[in-house]
Formats: sequence, structure tokens, C-alpha cells
Amino acid sequence: MQPDRKLRMGMVGGGQGSFIGAVHRIAAALDQQIDLTAGVFSRDEANSRATAARLHIDPARAYSSYAQMAAAEAALPADQRIDFASIVTPNNAHFGPAKTFLEAGIHVVCDKPLCLTLTEAEELVGIVDRSKLIFALTHNYTGHPMVRHARHLFRTGQMGTVRKVLVEYLQDWLMTPQEKLGSKQASWRTNPAESGIGGALGDIGTHALNLVEYVTGDPVASLCADTSIFLPDRRLDEDVNALLRFQGGGKGVLTVSQVACGEENNLRLRVYGSEGAISWEQENPNYLHLYRHGQPRQTLSRGNAGYLSPEATAATRIPTGHPEGYLEAFANIYVDAAEAIRRYVAGNPMTPAEYRFPTVHDGLRGMQFIYTAVESAEKGAVWVPMPSKS
Repeated sequence: MQPDRKLRMGMVGGGQGSFIGAVHRIAAALDQQIDLTAGVFSRDEANSRATAARLHIDPARAYSSYAQMAAAEAALPADQRIDFASIVTPNNAHFGPAKTFLEAGIHVVCDKPLCLTLTEAEELVGIVDRSKLIFALTHNYTGHPMVRHARHLFRTGQMGTVRKVLVEYLQDWLMTPQEKLGSKQASWRTNPAESGIGGALGDIGTHALNLVEYVTGDPVASLCADTSIFLPDRRLDEDVNALLRFQGGGKGVLTVSQVACGEENNLRLRVYGSEGAISWEQENPNYLHLYRHGQPRQTLSRGNAGYLSPEATAATRIPTGHPEGYLEAFANIYVDAAEAIRRYVAGNPMTPAEYRFPTVHDGLRGMQFIYTAVESAEKGAVWVPMPSKS
């Protein structure tokens, strides 16, 4: 029997000045399954304490470090301690908290990309696999109902084999040197010490790669990448173009940029299979375009239980015509992770095949993508094999 209560969440990061911390808190609270009960919200203790007060966190559970939080929460009685920790820090501060909470027996939800380095990612995979704890990675675009329907179409064979993929994620917010103008978000994303070896590659390229493999179920086998830096003094890629070869024989193109003038958050996926094709756009996420050779083009709409898959309808909260978007998709990751945690607590854990959310293995895949693309670019845009998907 699953616990008949809300799950208790602790948060690492997300203090004042953070964008993604607030998104995670809203997403976690949306379905009224989760309460935020503890946290260490910033390395700046004054910021952390102020954030905790604003969020009405018990001062006794507003901690000064993630290590203190993990130890103190693990020592509490089972009916009081947090069920999981949400990690919403920059990339270089994912591994330490994740490892510490997992080793304390506490489940984890972590923002992407998984870690700063591939070595860290591999170690986390080992810890999760040995402990059997829940580890959810917030590749939030997988939470959109129409993305889940597209996945259903490919996973059930209705679209045949993948022949061609076009995936793009284009933004323009780094057209100017925001990191020199006081932007906290730009500062860490353009700093290798905090972001890792990938700039746009890690920030949005991992989303693009994850979306392709999530929908098609066909892993990228090798890639040929070209990376660019256009602004003076930048040390990490701003723009990436990559050719893809898929395990099933298909070919693809992945392009991401954070200096594409006029683009806001243009994530778009087109997959052409032997039996049809789909097209989906993040900026208009409630619709999925479906194509069959020799037949009229179809536009499928979110909320239509009569023709959508159970996976899509389960991720829908309101009737068709009422738009759902970014926060709701994010919330689907949280509610799916919450269900897995409830099953674990009840002694009836899900198998990994039952998870509807991206896992630590998807996080490792993202890190492998970053490292493979950087290797390809540094060698002069040559073909480099991707590791086999675990």
C-alpha cells in the first residue's frame, strides 16, 4: 500500500536570484502530492536563510550545507524525514549533493545535465544501480502529453523505422555578453568551472538529444559535430551543428544555438519514419503534426482521449482547448517520480522499465553526448562513435 500522505521534499539550491528553483517548486506543488519541508537554498547563508523564511520553512530545517541536511534528515524518524531531495544548482554542484543524499538512503530529483564530468556521471549511475533508489532527471520536455504520444507511436511500431531526424533548439539570450552584465544565469553557464566542457551543448543540446532518443527509442550510434564561439572572451560553445547516425540505420541533424537572433526557446523535433512522420514544437506544445504518405496531414490536439494514447492522456490535467505547457510538463516529471517513490516506500518498487521519467542513465547519456561532441569538434568535425546506451 502506498503512503497515504504528501511526500516531503528537501531542496538544494533555488535561492533568491535563481530561475529554475522556483520552477521546480511550482512543478512539485502543482498536483498537491509534495510538500517542501527542508532545504539549503544557497551557498550564501544569508540568502539561504532568507529564502527559507520566504518559503515558510521551519528554521530548524533550514540547513547551512547539503551534508548537514542529509545527515540531519536521515537521522529523523521515518514519519518526519524528507522522502527525496531536489537538486537545482549549477552543474558543478550536482554530483556532491546527489551522492551524499543517495548514500544517506534518500531519493533524488536532479536538474540536467547530470554532472560536471563524465566520471562523476558514471559514479552516480553505479550508486543508483546498487542502491535501487529513485533518481529522476528533469528533462522536462518529456513530460508534454504530445511528446509522450509521439513516443507511443514509435514504440508501438506505428511509424516504422527511423529514416531521418531533424532536431533544433534555438535561443538568442546570449547574443550579448550577459555574463558581463550581471546575469547570474549567464555567469555560470558560460564558466567551464561551473558548467563543464559544454556550453550550449550541455544547457540545451542535452535536451535535444534526450528528446530524440526518448521519442524514437533509437539511440544515436555516432556523430560528427562542429562547435562555434562568436562573442569575444567566451570559453564555451554558443552554437553547435551535428550530423547523427542512428543505431537503426537512420540519419539526422541536430542544431542548437544560444546566439540565434530572434529565437526565444525554439525546440523543434521532426522524425521521418518508414511508415509516417511527426513534428512537434515546444513553443506550441499542445499539438502534434502527424503525416502518412498519400494521406491528409493531421494535427492531433492535447486532451483528446478518444484518439490519444493512455500515456498522453495520463499526462493531461485539463480539457482540450485549454493550453498546458512548460510548468505542467515539469510537474509531470515530479508526479511520476512521486509515484515511483511511493511504490518504493510501500515495498512494491517499480521496475526501471515502468519509469515514465528520465533517469540517471539518461543523465549519463547526456554527458556521453557532450563529451563525444566536444571530441568530434576538437578533432576537426570527424565522426566519433557514441557509447552504447545502457
